[in-house]
Amino acid sequence: MNFKNIISGLLCSFFLCPQIGISQNTTEQYLLVGTYTRKNSEGIYVYKFNLNTGDFSRVSVASGIKNPSFLAVSPNQKFVYAVSEISDGIVYSYSFDKNTGMLTNLNTQSAGGADPCHISVDKTGKWVLVGNYSGGNLSILPVEPNGSLSAASQTINHSGSGPNKGRQEKPHVHSVNISPNNRDVFVPDLGIDKIMTYSLNAQNGKLVEGKPAFTKVADGSGPRHFTIHPNGKFAYVIQELSSTVTAFNYVSGKLSPIQTITTLAKDFKYKNKSFCADIHISPDGKFLYGSNRFVDAGNKNGIFAPNNTTDTIVIYSIDPKTGKLTYIGNEPVLGKIPRNFMITPNGKFVLVANQETDNITIFNRDVKTGKLSPTGKQIEVPVPVCLKMIDVK
Repeated sequence: MNFKNIISGLLCSFFLCPQIGISQNTTEQYLLVGTYTRKNSEGIYVYKFNLNTGDFSRVSVASGIKNPSFLAVSPNQKFVYAVSEISDGIVYSYSFDKNTGMLTNLNTQSAGGADPCHISVDKTGKWVLVGNYSGGNLSILPVEPNGSLSAASQTINHSGSGPNKGRQEKPHVHSVNISPNNRDVFVPDLGIDKIMTYSLNAQNGKLVEGKPAFTKVADGSGPRHFTIHPNGKFAYVIQELSSTVTAFNYVSGKLSPIQTITTLAKDFKYKNKSFCADIHISPDGKFLYGSNRFVDAGNKNGIFAPNNTTDTIVIYSIDPKTGKLTYIGNEPVLGKIPRNFMITPNGKFVLVANQETDNITIFNRDVKTGKLSPTGKQIEVPVPVCLKMIDVK
């Protein structure tokens, strides 16, 4: 890095970019892509991604794993954990070499339930938490000093059901979210319309029931993914079955709902065929984004809607005082079934993983308005599901 870049980086760090926690002074990140291993997908793909230009190049692929749909990166970025979303749910641990961009498998362990679909690592890097969709439970696995995993030390089973008989016949844990305080753990369960709450003891890895034990959301809404505002005062859950986002005040482990808002445009005609997936907040805390997937759920052959412009990223502004959302618009994702998406650490780009069109579309993000615009660039990768980034150096 030359003298001009050093000065520019320091100015960004101290004056221009206080809200960004990482990567102010780097231009490249490794982009890791979890996939479903159908069609011609081999496993977990690794790319280099330029945070200034949106350019990318493929580096490596970790094969020999089935359906590594969701990934988590250790705090020190030396290890990567992946679920194997299969009926005999498995969790894989990998070491990651920043010099080569290669993933090396360390070991595997049982997820403690069927079809694990989400995974998180606590801030100490000592505990991996896994959510099992069909199992309706979550497990915590100890991390060994070398990054490998020990067998689950605890598995917690949920109980109950919801009014949607086709999707809520039993519990369906859809994400496991560890608060920045590394104590509060929020677990949206799509099957029972509750955000279950736990308290994590990072010393011994035990989860105990939170106070309160859960937060109820609207019947039939199907809470899925969850995020906490950078200021630590607000939290948000996106609800797959009702195409809504609920905002909460967040204080001392308790969620108090303050607003529920639709993710769909007023003129959207097929509300019973739209299903939300992912949710993220911009690094500056000013905007919230969520993904809408349009699918003919009644079609047994799984045929997706022909008009890909109905699959979108919804955009809201966030009131800094109240946490309430104001609808800005929906940006077409230029693909089908945006299962997961991410905002780059510098807030400049949004990358959308379109599961059924085998592409990751890259959008410019206007940091002032929050709006998205296509860059014209896309990464062609089979059945992309989850996107994570790691520093190159």
